[in-house]
Amino acid sequence: MTLTTPTPARIVLSRSSRPRFEQGHPWIYANEIDRTEGEALPGDLVEIRDHKGQYLATGYWNPASQIAVRVVSYQPLQAMDEEWFARKFEQCAAYRRRFVQGERSCRVVFGEADFLPGLVVDRFEDVLVVQVLTLGMDRARDAWLPALVRTFSPKGVYERSDVGVRTLEGLEERTGVLYGDCPRLIEIEENGLKVEVDIEGGQKTGYFFDQRENRAAIEPLMTGWGARSGVTLQERETEEGAKLVPVNAKGNPVTFPYWDGATVLECFAHTGSFTLHACKYGAKKVTCLDVSAHAIETARRNVERNGFSDRVEFVTADAFEYLRQQVRGREERAARGGAAAKVDTSKPLASEGRTWDVVILDPPAFAKTKRAVPGAIRGYKEINLQAMKLINEGGYLVTASCSYHVRPDLFMETLLEAAADAGKTLRRIDWRGAGKDHPQLGGVEEGHYLKFGIFEVRSRKEI
Repeated sequence: MTLTTPTPARIVLSRSSRPRFEQGHPWIYANEIDRTEGEALPGDLVEIRDHKGQYLATGYWNPASQIAVRVVSYQPLQAMDEEWFARKFEQCAAYRRRFVQGERSCRVVFGEADFLPGLVVDRFEDVLVVQVLTLGMDRARDAWLPALVRTFSPKGVYERSDVGVRTLEGLEERTGVLYGDCPRLIEIEENGLKVEVDIEGGQKTGYFFDQRENRAAIEPLMTGWGARSGVTLQERETEEGAKLVPVNAKGNPVTFPYWDGATVLECFAHTGSFTLHACKYGAKKVTCLDVSAHAIETARRNVERNGFSDRVEFVTADAFEYLRQQVRGREERAARGGAAAKVDTSKPLASEGRTWDVVILDPPAFAKTKRAVPGAIRGYKEINLQAMKLINEGGYLVTASCSYHVRPDLFMETLLEAAADAGKTLRRIDWRGAGKDHPQLGGVEEGHYLKFGIFEVRSRKEI
């Protein structure tokens, strides 16, 4: 199937819309259109012209959507046929070969940023998982599916178009096998770690590739903590001769191999990807937390397949409530310790009051619309505020937001407000976005959705 328009219909932009278009944004909103000329069915290609009639681009249109036209070419285009898609996919593949070297599993098509709006494709070893988000791409599936198979030679293609945004395009959600053999569980490798991906039941396409480089960025945080526990390296005679041996404050050798590692809490763990990286890089103990029992079971299997079970504990709980409970417990302990009057210490503490060297927060999007931003900001402030209270002095906060409606400066402002309320000072170590397999198109703020930061957290009274 191809989308053809022998006599292309036209949409003519209003006088005020061209500056935004010239900055590279590939979306034309309904309120930016002055008029239409000719007839086209929803999903057909239309020419985009300015108010003087000058040709600007070609895109597919959907009059039922607020985003009325999505640009696919800046040259006249008669059809999005199989050959056209094959050329586009080869460009996608060439980009990944250059910038995502050595990673067989990654995002291979990223919608607008790969000039294929409405189409997302992730590769998990020999299986491709696709999301089709728009009417134009949905109508073109008989053209892009064979082109996808030609370019990437997968054993199977599975569709995960079970996302609410399709309703805005007048489409129903759909999932299922489109081609070949698609096992539900697939083992991939990321940064040398084995990870199980559930392409049917996992979130989105089954795994979040956008944090790959960010997960590796936590490596420097995972060791260098032994001295805080009184462990030092001393020269001792061993069967192999004199060598440096870790020794505790009492002078006894320490046999635990990860004595120098950090204690880590990962919230919103999903498949436990940050937990796996923390263990790989030398963490002493990791608490892996998610509200979903399914996610925790997946994380548990991932930990087991990498041989980290002895260093990971799993908690199925709401992250907000868990953080609050630990803060309450810590505050209760502090109150008991500083009480002038006698305290009944036989009464158990309401909460554990634990602390960690590193706390990792990688929540789902809190704001999926502009109207949701105020509530999202409250949520981001709350979890980061509580997390800062639970980080050992001089420890690290690893925090992220994937809500593209929350701009980077607003997220940073929220973190600073949380730090002020917690009596903490943040020192920025790293500040990143999505990985290289998620390129960002200039002029498209929506592509700058992921904010990721690593901060040293210190109490102001200790500085």
